[in-house]
Amino acid sequence: MLVRDDLCTGCGLCQPYCPVGAITVGDVAVIDQDRCVECAICHRSGICPVDALELHWLTWPRLVRALFSDPLLAHPGTGVLGRGTEEMKTNDVTGRFRPGQVGVGIELGRPGMGTSFRDVEVMATRLAALGVGFEPDNPVTQLMVDGAGHLRPDVLGERALSAIIEFTVPQDRLPQVLAAVREAGALIETVFSLDVIVPDPGRHAEEVARLCREAGFPVRPNGKTNVGLGHRRAAWAGGPGGAGSGTGGGAGGAAAGRGTGTGPVGGEEGTR
Repeated sequence: MLVRDDLCTGCGLCQPYCPVGAITVGDVAVIDQDRCVECAICHRSGICPVDALELHWLTWPRLVRALFSDPLLAHPGTGVLGRGTEEMKTNDVTGRFRPGQVGVGIELGRPGMGTSFRDVEVMATRLAALGVGFEPDNPVTQLMVDGAGHLRPDVLGERALSAIIEFTVPQDRLPQVLAAVREAGALIETVFSLDVIVPDPGRHAEEVARLCREAGFPVRPNGKTNVGLGHRRAAWAGGPGGAGSGTGGGAGGAAAGRGTGTGPVGGEEGTR
């Protein structure tokens, strides 16, 4: 996002609309280009009385900021708006998470803070070392250049409003995953939320909730009902599900819940 100095009056009306605090105001508004995540919220608000906020052509790697942050920009790899992923909300029909597996989603960054892709890589590499199954239809997964969870070097200096890592792991390996998440959480410079999805009902969800609590992640049961998703695509999809939860910040929070789905990243040149 750019500010037209020849138009800006320094009124400051745009400043509260930036979710990452990238706008400062003196004689004119100034956007910190390092902090700006290209979400376009300030421009889309229509708050500037002189139309001094200006969208500009984005090329790779800066384009990745908009792909993860602009809620109205469809991701080229998934066609999904926003962060390019449906998260786990469609598991009732897709059956991504099978019985005996646990689906995990880790969202790094939030409005007010954002995240760097270096922090995303810190989390991803520690999880990859455990052999988790990263969701292929996910923007972060599609930025990975190897099985060790490393991201494309050209995006490591970029930032986003948030980014979601999604993967599956056998339930008996969940304690190792939770320990790795806590270890990575102490090394990153942003907040994160942890979601744990259990496709099996009853005692499986209770067991996963217990493991989360023992690892130091408070559990906040959560559920979601999706209407109009269509027919089941897998025999094991659409089960009753388990408990659900999610929270975040530093050490993160935990979730055990009803199954759901996800989304990828790609593209070299782009615009808005």
